[in-house]
Amino acid sequence: MKSPRSLVLLAALGLLALVGVRGQVAVPTRAKLVPAEDKHPQANLRVDTTLVLVPVSVCDPANHPVTGLEKEHFKIFDDKVEQTVTHFAMDDESVAVGLVLDISGSMGPKLRRSRQAAAAFFDTANPEDEFFLVEFNDQPKLMVPLTRNVEEIQNQLTFTQSKGRTALLDAIMLSLHEIKKSQKNRKALLIVSDGGDNSSRYTEGEVRNLVRESDVLIYAIGVFEPFGSRGRTPEESAGPGLLSEITEQTGGRHFPADTGELPDIAAKIGIELRNRYVLGYSPSPSVRDGRYHRLQVKLIPPRGLPPLKAFWRLGYYAPAE
Repeated sequence: MKSPRSLVLLAALGLLALVGVRGQVAVPTRAKLVPAEDKHPQANLRVDTTLVLVPVSVCDPANHPVTGLEKEHFKIFDDKVEQTVTHFAMDDESVAVGLVLDISGSMGPKLRRSRQAAAAFFDTANPEDEFFLVEFNDQPKLMVPLTRNVEEIQNQLTFTQSKGRTALLDAIMLSLHEIKKSQKNRKALLIVSDGGDNSSRYTEGEVRNLVRESDVLIYAIGVFEPFGSRGRTPEESAGPGLLSEITEQTGGRHFPADTGELPDIAAKIGIELRNRYVLGYSPSPSVRDGRYHRLQVKLIPPRGLPPLKAFWRLGYYAPAE
């Protein structure tokens, strides 16, 4: 005979088909997830002498966030050595987010949907969240500094016009420096672009290094012409790979999309950003070698659920002696 807990999990599976684009899947949980003293660990990947905190997103096959998992449903490895998870919580802190918008010439017919995507993303915001806007073509420009007033950003987007080339890497560098001004523990960028870089001063290697060193989650929506399309440049062909590599380093994701999908995908990203687990462990053996450590998270999902997928930051730099 199945236990009451198994029946509840199977019932949760039946609800998956009813979840809409903006929905999320909830696995029933016990009343207490973490010890009282561990209720609110900082949600960024932080490394000190005793603790590493790793935010993790979990999604079902339809890309809906899955909540309600418990500590025993996760395993974490530091340089292939399994660690003991000592801290566990759902992430509910406010967040600082930079919207990084491509306004190069080819974005002209896509800007209307990009504005709608921004509005859909802001609909998921909390009152304490902070935002800023960076627009880029030949070069990036900070259009709206950090603010809690999303209307200020939406008003600026109303007057945005497309022209010029694409300095994507420069825009990421500017945004990573701007977001340091926020006092929020959780920081993220949302990039909306339709092509690869063809105008930046910074190189991919320089951006990759800064992304690894920073503690910023990066998502991207790529609005690319179909592969093999006439007139598609080599830079545009390299665009999806570039965005995927940058976002995956941070635990975020790149969503290729057509213009009609932009608002729905932006809303999904907003929901996922605010529904993340935080796993904490004390490295064993304790290391202070100053080098980059690779992380791996494995899921052990409850019975009765469909295949789930986890997303996490791929590594961190240990403190040096």
